[in-house]
Amino acid sequence: MNEKADARRSGVLLHACCAPCTVKCAETFTGEGTRPCLYWYNPNIHPYTEYRARLDALLQYAARLCLDCKTDGEYGLRPFIREVFPDLETRCAACYRMRIEKTAARAAEWGFAFFSTTLLASPYQNHELVRETAEECGKKHAVTFLYRDFRPLFREGQARARDMGLYMQKYCGCVFSEEERYLKRRVRAEGAAGA
Repeated sequence: MNEKADARRSGVLLHACCAPCTVKCAETFTGEGTRPCLYWYNPNIHPYTEYRARLDALLQYAARLCLDCKTDGEYGLRPFIREVFPDLETRCAACYRMRIEKTAARAAEWGFAFFSTTLLASPYQNHELVRETAEECGKKHAVTFLYRDFRPLFREGQARARDMGLYMQKYCGCVFSEEERYLKRRVRAEGAAGA
């Protein structure tokens, strides 16, 4: 048996960071004959209104496509900060590990032989680090990480999400990425004012 046939038989637990990134990932697995079960665990997303908007959009998407969607945890500013502090410069690595580790553990606990993540869709994430982290977590929890490079499908997935009326976020999700977005916008505004 090959990996795709095995995944069709046992299913895949797909960590979903948001609905727009999930669209083409879920379609890819479905196209391969594997119906993914979506999994929401994202304590990195802040503030609470952003967390709820993204979760609600994912639940809306899952219902529209009749996909199972499991949610885990609640809004988690304090656990997230504890995980990434004090080395804020490597916070993305800690954030990936926090979410992917939990996904691999849940996949094993819930009887999935395979797991993957929509973090592989975004060209803004450290793709190789996500892959490496997922492979390590898969080995640790005795579940197989299904690698797919979803990045070429990113724009199409975003367009489809827009067409479906799903919430489209403006930053990665953590308070630090929101800060970076604000600072970049301010620098651009100051540059335009000085021109």
